[in-house]
Amino acid sequence: MSGAGKLYIVATPIGNLGDVTFRAIEVLKTVPLVAAEDTRLTRRLFARYEIATRLVSYHAQSGPGREAELLEHLRSAGDLALVTDAGTPLVSDPGAELASAWASEGGIVVPIPGASAVLAALVASGLAAAHWTFEGFLPRSGKERRVRLARIAADERACVIYEAPSRVPATLTDLADAVGGERRVAICRELTKIHEEVARGPARDLAAAAKSGGVTLRGEFVLVLEAVAAGEATARAVAARPPVSMDEAREQVASLVAGGARRSEAVRQVAAATGIDRRQLYRPEQGGH
Repeated sequence: MSGAGKLYIVATPIGNLGDVTFRAIEVLKTVPLVAAEDTRLTRRLFARYEIATRLVSYHAQSGPGREAELLEHLRSAGDLALVTDAGTPLVSDPGAELASAWASEGGIVVPIPGASAVLAALVASGLAAAHWTFEGFLPRSGKERRVRLARIAADERACVIYEAPSRVPATLTDLADAVGGERRVAICRELTKIHEEVARGPARDLAAAAKSGGVTLRGEFVLVLEAVAAGEATARAVAARPPVSMDEAREQVASLVAGGARRSEAVRQVAAATGIDRRQLYRPEQGGH
């Protein structure tokens, strides 16, 4: 796209301001405009490294007008850097719509890698995590949460989850119920900050500790669920959870299909998580429990 600006996706520290990269500082100093999730937080980084670039806010509550302004800036040959409160933008943070819109116009999107809470937690967890998935924040309640937990339980890969402090006990309890209380979890709190803590243990034990005050429920949390051997995830999940009726299992299939999954894949996931025969899930409604 000749004559247009570049959109830089710039990772910033997740706690320790010393973790910013030289390249990130260079980009933030040389672009004419930086779009920040919270300009007050970004100004702390700017003050530390004497960055004087103009800042504008761009966050989840920004209206379509702000995105239109930023796209027009890029179309007018102005480079733009996007930063969030901490870590790598677009990972459970605002900015995906802007990057997608600019890329769809043929614009250049440049990653400036650096700090990431996901990778920091995987490294700090000390758990088996050669293959892993990222769930971000789980749905707060209801069928969507149950379906997501069932999908995690049926997957042998490690899993990274973000969580708010007040919801850590409930999420650990739900994880223990879904995947089996003996499957290990790492609770990573305040990574790279002064009060950084990592607690490791069986999901059941950590859930009990969180409920009884054994876990400090303040700061930023990342949970890492360990990977297990092929087939073990399904066995643990089926053994850990109470029986699921055929109607509930078919509801889970319908929910996954509604969310865009192919029916065959939805049936495979629900069958693995519940122990119900795939052929029964394919059949029309009949009998059911």
